[in-house]
Parts: sequence; structure tokens; C-alpha cells
Amino acid sequence: MLMDKKTVKRTQTGVRIETSILKVLKGLAEYTDLSLGDLLEGIVLHSFEGKAPFSPDTLKAIKQLKQVYGCELTAADSHRLKEDGA
Repeated sequence: MLMDKKTVKRTQTGVRIETSILKVLKGLAEYTDLSLGDLLEGIVLHSFEGKAPFSPDTLKAIKQLKQVYGCELTAADSHRLKEDGA
């Protein structure tokens, strides 16, 4: 079943994000054949509804990407990060 695509208005933004997280997200976007913006929108929309955004296979890919890019951060680190030299 094909669903109609919704037309949206997008805004270019300059978001600061931790470097290894960004590398994992970019790798995941390539893995899922999505743009980084589309990937982030999907993650956020799932989260807004309390739904998990990733399948078990995608979670395996994320685990591998985190190892490749040295991302050791977890959900427990959320809202507890400070910038180097800040």
C-alpha cells in the first residue's frame, strides 16, 4: 500500500552536535539510503509518538558505526555533556 507523501516546509538550521554522534548519524543515513535530514526527521517523529525508530538490524548497524567512529556515549550521557575547553 503506497501512502501519499505530505508536502512540508523545511528550514535550514545550524545545529551543533557532538562529533562522533554526527559521524554515526551520517553513516546511518548512508546505510539507510536517506539524507541526514530525513533520518533525523524520522527519529524525531517516532520519538514524539513514543515509538522506537530503529529495527533490530538497524540497531546492529548503529552498534558497528559507533565502534568505527569511537562513539562511547549512551542515553545516560544525555544532557550531561560539556564542550571541550568550555
